[in-house]
Amino acid sequence: MKSVIKIISIFILGLLLSPQAGATGIDNNPDKSMSPYFFVQSDDPSVDPLPLKSTDVAVNISGVMADVTVTQIYTNKGQRPLEAIYIFPASTRAAVYGMKMQIGERTIVANIQEREKARQAYEDAKNSGQSASLLEQQRPNVFQMNVANILPGDIIKVEMKYTELLVPTDAVYEFMYPTVVGPRYTGPQGDYTGKSENWTANPYLRQGEAPQNTLNITVNIAAGLPIQEASCKTHKTDINFDGKNDVTIRLNESEKYGGNRDYILRYRLAGGKIESGLLLYEGKDENFFLMMVQPPKQVKTDEIPPREYIFIVDISGSMHGFPLDTSKKLLRELIGNLRTIDRFNVMLFAGSASVMSEQSLPATSQNINKAINVIEQQRGGGSTRILPALKKALAMPGTEGF
Repeated sequence: MKSVIKIISIFILGLLLSPQAGATGIDNNPDKSMSPYFFVQSDDPSVDPLPLKSTDVAVNISGVMADVTVTQIYTNKGQRPLEAIYIFPASTRAAVYGMKMQIGERTIVANIQEREKARQAYEDAKNSGQSASLLEQQRPNVFQMNVANILPGDIIKVEMKYTELLVPTDAVYEFMYPTVVGPRYTGPQGDYTGKSENWTANPYLRQGEAPQNTLNITVNIAAGLPIQEASCKTHKTDINFDGKNDVTIRLNESEKYGGNRDYILRYRLAGGKIESGLLLYEGKDENFFLMMVQPPKQVKTDEIPPREYIFIVDISGSMHGFPLDTSKKLLRELIGNLRTIDRFNVMLFAGSASVMSEQSLPATSQNINKAINVIEQQRGGGSTRILPALKKALAMPGTEGF
């Protein structure tokens, strides 16, 4: 029967930054790149290592939410108990909600506490000979885990769970799992690294060195609406569509030791028309739903509804000459290219504000010429009071249906 300990293992999610985090300058010494990889706490340089054996990442994406479970296994191959520090990366948007450590038949469950209380609990457990771990966030995407009293032959399995929000850019969603803690800027010189960032002086896997631990990543996407395309250019993957809305991406067997670069998966939902879908989740006490609405990749002109424009033009003294000439040219092009179904108005302001018409006008050729003539007559003069002009424009009644 497995025992569960809920006090000894703690993780803290406080942001720790060097006092020099905002300083300028770059340390060009390649031997002080301050990028950690793995470190065993010992004064004996010949101490036996505690190697990481494998990393397994299971990702379930529902709509715009990614739920990630990272499982890491490492073992004490030496002849003495060890305290180890392992630095590993996570997403900058990660919200960690669970961690546990398994050593043999024992399971240590993480418990969130304040920094000082967590540190004291860890030290007490370590000093009493108990196995313990302490997970701390060192940067927004760097976590440090201390593991105490790892006995010879022990196999340790650490599981961390976090969620993150995926925000599309140009209609493309991106999930990124950082497999490497890369070089971090710590100030002009490594000697000034703050106490909270001593981890940066730990050994690390250098460029060109092959990782010794295996990597496996599986991503399941339930988008809630059709997935147009999915690709991973950083690693070889096997992509299988389980339907229009669902896809499974597995790391190819050839990438077994591909943990030396970030894993980046991109997919697009936007199609030729507006897409919508509904995701449902049945919980123990509550039920949840997520509505997904995706704009089309391109919008046809006849799909754009009639629009109403209010052009607010600064004609104060500071606009005299070249600035006002530039505004006139811009407005001629903007107003001159309105559609006949659109409406518009022009507000001029300096010390006070005035409008070309009390109500917006249809974008006919006659009204467009009238607006251009009004703008062309301006020469620039007076003070600049933009706030009354903005208030007046926002108070103007809009046209129904536009």
